[in-house]
Formats: sequence, structure tokens, C-alpha cells
Amino acid sequence: MKRFLIITAITVMVFVVATIGGSLYMLDYSLAPDPERRDTAKCFLELREKYPEMMPWLDSLNRCHALRDTFVSMPSGERHHAYYVRRDSSQRAAIIVHGWRDSGIKFFYIARLYHQLLGCNVLIPDLHAHGLSEGEAITMGWHDRHDVLHWLSVAAKLFKADDFCVHGVSMGGATTMNVSGEKMPEAIKNIRFVEDCGYTSVWDEFRYQLNEEFSLPPFPLLYTTSLLCKLRDGWSFGEAAPIEQVSKCPHPMLFIHGDKDDFVPSHMVRPLYEAKKNRKSLWFAKGSGHALSYYDHREEYARKVCDFFKQTEKK
Repeated sequence: MKRFLIITAITVMVFVVATIGGSLYMLDYSLAPDPERRDTAKCFLELREKYPEMMPWLDSLNRCHALRDTFVSMPSGERHHAYYVRRDSSQRAAIIVHGWRDSGIKFFYIARLYHQLLGCNVLIPDLHAHGLSEGEAITMGWHDRHDVLHWLSVAAKLFKADDFCVHGVSMGGATTMNVSGEKMPEAIKNIRFVEDCGYTSVWDEFRYQLNEEFSLPPFPLLYTTSLLCKLRDGWSFGEAAPIEQVSKCPHPMLFIHGDKDDFVPSHMVRPLYEAKKNRKSLWFAKGSGHALSYYDHREEYARKVCDFFKQTEKK
């Protein structure tokens, strides 16, 4: 009996240690910032290689010194960074929200769409723990919703604008949906949202990836990792749920998802779309994988976004 109890105790201890170790690994794997996040030259190089057609626009901005950047203090006390481009005499503005472990630079191709085709002022922030913004751990678009709301207030003053669009891709899409369920700054008179391949919740996305990459069930690892995240960073995977935020959103929203997305699986967009009560549109990009809808369908993507923007413009 004594031998049995000792073996049982050792087994339990090994299980606990292995679970905690696995949870710490998963937390670091999922939420640690990119160590090269501040290498802006590398980001611009990747942008040029992937979207060469946008370089005349970017080069013209640089020649005129029209591409600028700024640092602001967030309510949390952190210093966050953003790029911005003005559009003279326009009261329209767009906030472009990048994806996981990315930076604002890599999403200038979306900024060009709003600046050139829609005549918008554009602000492209680096989220918490991304690019040149401060932060020690990624929050998967959850705490970032407060930062984007602050950027909306900054942009309203900077551009003297009151007609806005928030457009995010991947984790930026999730961030966009999280923002959509909050009260907007008073200076904003009209706003719409474009979410591209965002997830229903961090829990759902991590559960899917845990199975896809490691063939593991959610219990116990996902539960313990979420608990450690709550203790360390103040949020849990379950509460970070864009689907709940979307259900509260009274503003127009365009949902975009590649129908071959196997990273944030395509089926996630259906419950998100259904959770949005009204004033909504959905476009599946044929044959596109994760965050490749624009890359694969540049003209159609631009047309879908422009049509949506104009249909929801302030009258």
C-alpha cells in the first residue's frame, strides 16, 4: 500500500510539473514578442518584395516627407508608436491594425487603399509588444482594444476627422472586432469596421492550434496556460472573445475570410457573422489561405472595401 501511494504521488508530481512546464512553454510560444520587432528596415524590405505595386505611392510619400510617425503615452503609461499619412481637407480617416508578431509597416498595403482610393487620412499603429511600441507580452487583441480606442481619439484630433474605419487583419481583425463592441470616442460621428480573418476567441484559436500543431486536447494544457496568463498578464483566453464583442456592435462591419484558411479556420467567420445583429456584409476570398485575401485578389479586395466604405459613409 505504501509503495502504491509513493508511486501515485510521484506520478502526480510528474504530471503537475510537466503540465506547468508545458504551459510556460505555450505561453512563451504564443505571446512572446518577435525578437526582431524593431528592425524597421527588414519590415520595409518584406513589404517591397510582397507588394511591389505600392512602392510608387510609398516613394512619393517619402519624397514629400508625408509619411510621418509619432509616439504617444497610453492610459497604461506605455509609449506606443504609429505611422500616419494626412489627406488634406478630408474628414475621413482609417486606422489599420496589423497581425500577430507583425508591425504596422507590413500593412501599408491596406493603408494605401484607404489613402489613394478613398481619400482618407491614415494612421497605422504598432500594437502593444509589437514594432516600436512598448510591451513585454502579446495580448492577442484583447487589451489592445483599449489602445486602438485611444488611437481613434488621437487620430480624430490629429486629422480633425469624424468619419472613421477600423480595418484589421488576423489578430488585427480580432482586435478590430474587440474594439467594435466598446463605446466610441465622442469626437467620432460615424464609424465602420472591416475584419479580415479574425478568430472567434483566443480560446478557440489556441485550442485549434494545439490540436493542429501538437495533436493535443485542450485539457489540461490550455486550462493551465490560460490561468497562468490571467495571473501574469491579467486576462484569460476565454474572456478574450471577439464574438462577444461583435454581438454588441451597433456599427456596420465587413467580414472577410479566405475560404482555404487553415490557420484561423474559415468556419470561424460564420458564427462571427451570425453574432453581428445587423448592418453586416461577408465576403469569402476564393482559394485564399490565412491573411492572403488581398494578396490573391487585389482588385476585388479593394473594390469590396471601397464599396462598403462608400455605402456606410456619413451623410
